[in-house]
Amino acid sequence: MKKLFFNDNQGLRNGWWILIFVCLFLISRAAYTPLSHGLKSAGVSAQWLEPLRFIFVLLVTWVCTRLRREPLSSVGFRLDRRWWKESATGTLIGAASMLVIVGLIWMADGIRLQLDPLRSASALLYGLYLFTCVALFEETLFRGFLFQRMVDGVGVWAAQILVALLFAMGHWGNPGMSGATEVVATLDLGLGAVMLGLAWLRTGSLALPIGLHLGWNWMQGNVLGFGVSGFDYAGWFKPTFLGRPQWVTGGEFGPESSVFSVLVDVVVILLLWRWKGSPGRPVIANAPETLGAPATA
Repeated sequence: MKKLFFNDNQGLRNGWWILIFVCLFLISRAAYTPLSHGLKSAGVSAQWLEPLRFIFVLLVTWVCTRLRREPLSSVGFRLDRRWWKESATGTLIGAASMLVIVGLIWMADGIRLQLDPLRSASALLYGLYLFTCVALFEETLFRGFLFQRMVDGVGVWAAQILVALLFAMGHWGNPGMSGATEVVATLDLGLGAVMLGLAWLRTGSLALPIGLHLGWNWMQGNVLGFGVSGFDYAGWFKPTFLGRPQWVTGGEFGPESSVFSVLVDVVVILLLWRWKGSPGRPVIANAPETLGAPATA
């Protein structure tokens, strides 16, 4: 019976830690809704509530790390110079990747870009703030404690596949998710999750995946004016679609549902795969280069 709960090192098995995290997260979601509604009713602007989801998932993560007698930095929040450098690098790579995708769509005669007459620097800056909050929340949730316990428990490949499925399924109800778009977008989102998971594995930090996520979304929405996972954002540019199929342009869902996005995802994944990782990164059990079996399920 003891082996059901504890591994050979007398630590609680990762499956139980995952269950604890999920239960605490569901409790936090139950608290989030009335709190956010109450703050709105009290006159707090919706834009000031954007960080609230991240604060809740960070609190859940902190509770789990404290129960394990580990610092919060252990999940990838060691805010040193390297962390900020990797987050900035990730932001640039994410933005450049989206530029390449849109460039390929343009070369395929899928779109025409023109400056939006309603563009403003304030909308651009607000978008940076908004997508920073989104990236912090989603990467802490999908590449933080939950993912790391999966990697430690069932190995890299199983963890990557499980989280990729969860990440893609989390977008299935979004606007524009239908027909061929649903197939291409689901594939792209799954590959995107693998890419972001590799970014954590190669650094032992959430900085690079947060940056990649931020740069990708911000360039897609607030700079180039496309939909981001089906939701519209005011951009510096305004795209006009030229009648090509949605699997080329991405359509309403955004360039993420274009085959060119899938292609760029694969290229970035291969580059991360070949990269040896950050100097001085923590040793991560079952990292891709080891191809090891599960360590402490």
